Amino acid sequence: MIRLAPLAALCLSSTTLLAQLPADLARERAAYAEWLATAANSPYLAVAQQPIGPGLRIGPAGSDLPLEGVPEQRITQQGAIVALEGPGGRRVLPRHRPVTLGRFTVVAGGTPGRGVLAVFAPREHRETPAYYPHSPTVVFEGPLVPADTPRTLRILAPDGVDVEATEAGTVVVPIGGVATSLRVMRIPDPGTGESELEIFFRDGTNGRGTYPAGRFVSLVPAGPGRWRLDFNRARNPFCAYSTAYACPAPWRGNAIPIPVEAGERYEAK
Repeated sequence: MIRLAPLAALCLSSTTLLAQLPADLARERAAYAEWLATAANSPYLAVAQQPIGPGLRIGPAGSDLPLEGVPEQRITQQGAIVALEGPGGRRVLPRHRPVTLGRFTVVAGGTPGRGVLAVFAPREHRETPAYYPHSPTVVFEGPLVPADTPRTLRILAPDGVDVEATEAGTVVVPIGGVATSLRVMRIPDPGTGESELEIFFRDGTNGRGTYPAGRFVSLVPAGPGRWRLDFNRARNPFCAYSTAYACPAPWRGNAIPIPVEAGERYEAK
């Protein structure tokens, strides 16, 4: 069995240095916190996320998506094209980009033919993500073992949108003295056309410090044939910020038998 090795044991020695937050991680968290606090489409502001299907009527009470102060309009989709039809005529909505409708912001996302409309409403107070102290003992490097016959599976991405992901393989981490195999999925980002290697996992902190459904963490390149898995970068799915989002179901087998006290925390509201 090929395992990812604890990076701290390989290349770090000072206990004081190990406890410090790496500069790149500090910048990453600061940028994310700023986006959550200032963006019109921050997940903290989400009030609805709904498949477009054959069309959505939005605006007045009784609509598929009631939006106070917005005149009656209809959202339609044809392949990759999502359009807004209303009193001002018809206009194509730029996919994955915020559009203002009255006091609301809407974003047309999803994949061609399976569009999703997310709706955001402004509010004054937004929370700040909380994290466990940085831990160098949960940073690993090693190989990704490819899947023998990669399958394409329909899953929910971190933002709750249905995507077709491909099995990339597995990594094995010796965490808590136990070798745990974790499935890695290649999840496409319809907004950029790129994809990420993601692990959706559960551990002993779920519901007791972290989001009950689980957390995501990315597998990133660390040199030829090597990958880095840093649980300090574990993050919540968007359903942790708003109940408007669909919540991903735990992936079969991705359960770590001990608490992983690293990465983003969660406190029930």
